[in-house]
Amino acid sequence: MGKVFAFHGGIHPPENKKQSTRTPIRDMPLPKVLYIPLQQHIGIAASPVVNIGDRVLKGQMIAEPVGRISAALHAPTSGIIRSIGPHPVPHASGLDSDCICIETDGKEEWVEHHGLEDYTRLEPGTLIEHIRQCGVAGMGGAGFPTDVKLHLGDNHIVNTLVINAAECEPYITADDMMMRERADEILGGIKVISHLLKPSHIMIGIEDNKPQAIHALEAALKGCELNIDIRVVPTKYPSGGERQLIKLLTGIEVPSGRIPADIGIVCQNIGTTAAIYRAVHFGEPLISRVVTVTGDAVAQPQNLNVLIGTPFADLLDASGVYENKLYRLVMGGPMMGVTVEHDQIPVIKTTNCIIAASTDEMPPAPPEQPCIRCGMCEQVCPAELLPQQLYWFAKGREFDKAKNHNLFDCIECGACAYVCPSSIPLVQYYRFAKSEIRTEETEQRKADHARERFEARQARLEREQAEKEARRKARAEEAARAQQARKTASETPVAETGSAAAVTAAPVDVKALKTAAAVARTKLKKARTALKNAEDKGLDGIDTLRITVTTLEQKADAADQAYKDAEASTVPEQAAAPAVDLKTLKQQVSIMRTKIKKAETALAELDGEARAQAEQDLSTLRQRHEEADKAFKAAEQAQIDAAAAQGVDLKKLKIDAAMARAAVTKLERSLAKTEEDEARAALEAELAIARAKADTLNNTLKQHEPA
Repeated sequence: MGKVFAFHGGIHPPENKKQSTRTPIRDMPLPKVLYIPLQQHIGIAASPVVNIGDRVLKGQMIAEPVGRISAALHAPTSGIIRSIGPHPVPHASGLDSDCICIETDGKEEWVEHHGLEDYTRLEPGTLIEHIRQCGVAGMGGAGFPTDVKLHLGDNHIVNTLVINAAECEPYITADDMMMRERADEILGGIKVISHLLKPSHIMIGIEDNKPQAIHALEAALKGCELNIDIRVVPTKYPSGGERQLIKLLTGIEVPSGRIPADIGIVCQNIGTTAAIYRAVHFGEPLISRVVTVTGDAVAQPQNLNVLIGTPFADLLDASGVYENKLYRLVMGGPMMGVTVEHDQIPVIKTTNCIIAASTDEMPPAPPEQPCIRCGMCEQVCPAELLPQQLYWFAKGREFDKAKNHNLFDCIECGACAYVCPSSIPLVQYYRFAKSEIRTEETEQRKADHARERFEARQARLEREQAEKEARRKARAEEAARAQQARKTASETPVAETGSAAAVTAAPVDVKALKTAAAVARTKLKKARTALKNAEDKGLDGIDTLRITVTTLEQKADAADQAYKDAEASTVPEQAAAPAVDLKTLKQQVSIMRTKIKKAETALAELDGEARAQAEQDLSTLRQRHEEADKAFKAAEQAQIDAAAAQGVDLKKLKIDAAMARAAVTKLERSLAKTEEDEARAALEAELAIARAKADTLNNTLKQHEPA
């Protein structure tokens, strides 16, 4: 049998197991309605693949797994989908959850299904996927999807496979009866698991209060080629806890915050092994399980083979419930189970027991008293925690301290509350603290995610602002350089002495020279006025004013001469190719058109001689408008002809330039609305190309348009 070790703490509550082991496992009568919750396991809820009104067959998938940690759901029998929505579910919160409601038709028509001929020849991934599609999940704890545990061999070296057959909690006998009646199926499931994980040693841990189950397993193991060792452990609660059973069988303690696979151990439940066997050999999904129905309020405590989704009320009716004696309905065992208020709650994959208790069997909890610091809770804690200290932290909402004292190592077995002389519901305090910590961590993750997004956005906005500022400075510098170049080109060296040769020796700007001459004449006029005023009034400084006037007269003459010489030098070019300002001509045509409209409006209100004069003025305006329009069109055509002579289609060039400018504007607007970095990078590259094209077209247009 091998050596058995011990774990800290534990208790010996009344077993109450014999009541439900007097009869073999019975098949539960087919219920009229089944409610299949979408969330029956740890992880993400399954997603429905059927619609209301669909007819489904037994074993047909009705909800597919979502994500890595999820499990498929199948129709437990044939029938019609009546609803998909909220319904009471077996959960400590008492809240509703989404369920698929099937109205059974009594035909029990199976969907086509086949087992695997020789699973040993399949790739491990293919075999595990088959088990995943059959919806097999842990049937003895929190319902961890079995395929995830079977994948542990990919990343861990599995030395030991532990089969949990302890079933330590009082009242529950579902696994005990399965071992008595279905030992061959259990062994078949162990062989599949062994094929996938390839452990060097397999141990079945079972309590010594199940002698018939032990004999049945020993008989089934005769002639088995696997290295399987049945370890009988003393009856003590909670020896069926995963970490406690591993400590009992191997003497090794699973470190805090780690999983058994980290020390080379994988643990599976008896019911799970049988489900794996039927999935692999017969292709049957997990659609039923054995449930213990017991308690003083039922006439026939027994174990029933129940379809997933069967309401508790049907199980109670099948066991002969005494309504007048029923005081409390408990889902699970008396230590870790929860009281439920609704008998329409359905059986799920992890439901192993329903206790219909009378008042004498499970009386109301006595009122909570102050803690007397007796230390009994610490003595029985199987996880070797400090329950009393955790209680104070939870009550005082000091959740960080509770977490640092390994609160999450608590398996919520209830041993501490069982022995507490003050009747303090310690487990409820621990559950509250865990829930609050999980909520805080979720909110913190959301806050951190929001902060990261905000900081990323701020960094992007600052980067965009810096880039925009850099582009603005570059444009300003470019404009300053262009302005300086124009200013340098327009400056004309006018000698103080008024030498005409100096004026005509360099490129001149006639307009600038004309302005300079006008300014010089204005200064001279002001100086002469000041001199005359001083002479009339006999003021001081008349000699200085006369010298100033003489100097200004020389400058004015020089500036005027420079302007005349420059104008004379440009006359031949102007005569040869007169500069025409199309913009000015177009404005003149527009002004004439506006004056005509105003004159036509005013004419409608006049009569007599005033009307005749207005009509004459209107005729003159129309004639002038016609002349201006002809001049504009002629100048425009001359410009087009000149461009055409150089091989340029000026009209097309204008259209292309306008379209290029419009494209730049559109891209700039799109860039301003876009926040994603990759999209912005693509738009910025496209905008740079569009701007370069627009600049090229505009420069080409300027070269062929007159100034």
